[in-house]
Amino acid sequence: MAKIPKQASGRQKRIFLVEDHPVFRDGLAKLINAETDLAVVGEAGDAKQGLKAIAKLRPDLAVVDLGLPGKSGLELIKEIRAAKIPVKILVVSMFDEALYAQRVLRAGGDGYIMKQEDPQEIIQAIRDVLDGHIYVTEEVFAGDAAQKPADADASELDLLTDSELEVLELLGQGKSTSEISGALGLTGSEVGKHTGSIRHKLKLTSTNALIRYAVCWVEGSAG
Repeated sequence: MAKIPKQASGRQKRIFLVEDHPVFRDGLAKLINAETDLAVVGEAGDAKQGLKAIAKLRPDLAVVDLGLPGKSGLELIKEIRAAKIPVKILVVSMFDEALYAQRVLRAGGDGYIMKQEDPQEIIQAIRDVLDGHIYVTEEVFAGDAAQKPADADASELDLLTDSELEVLELLGQGKSTSEISGALGLTGSEVGKHTGSIRHKLKLTSTNALIRYAVCWVEGSAG
């Protein structure tokens, strides 16, 4: 359920949070509200409530997590842009920036930062996006192109949908079907359909081959 904690003053930038983990959401709200020029004006724990509240409140910036129950953060970004809501969007997520930042930007996001970054760096990312800049690390723009110009895996992964990529990463982290279902708000059947589609697109002959691929891919990206 969405909630509206306070009103921002005229000189403060208005921030809305879409994050399903209450502890992180509360900590982020306190971090932002400690800044004199920023104010959290609403919160939601899923994409559906987030979209409804953002459309009503019209904040300056929406801070969005990717791993939301039901629709993902990527889907929420696409829906916000389709609705032509004039709001900046910064993703703050646990998912590896190298894997998701470009997809976030293509979906209409304005920046990407990982949750484990220093709190003040998150504040800086918020201010940069509010000022009209794209916030990602330099590696997102330069690293992949410079280091892997002909990476076959990268071109194969481009065939995957955003949801399939999320499933692949969680498989690579050793998550079970039930854990993936809980993390992404999918049924076990939906996870099974995604894994089948991933296997087909990546030309893998078995579930074990898919898991080995996912683990190697996640470990390689982290390294």
